[in-house]
Amino acid sequence: MSLEHEILTTLAKLAPAQQRQVLDFVRFLPLTPAGVTGQSLLTFAGTIQAHDLTQMQHPIDTDCEQVNVNEW
Repeated sequence: MSLEHEILTTLAKLAPAQQRQVLDFVRFLPLTPAGVTGQSLLTFAGTIQAHDLTQMQHPIDTDCEQVNVNEW
């Protein structure tokens, strides 16, 4: 089965609202930047000073993944 045929077969099984979501997503894909390879980012490895990393780690440890139930 070709990729296009598989996509169309699966799409036909979705509810109209889900098909709309797929269409919105497909229209969005060409607008997103391609990004860069991990290999190209390696040039930045080790460029942040240890002191700065320590300062960044504290807020991450204390604030990330915290849920404030009264916030919603």
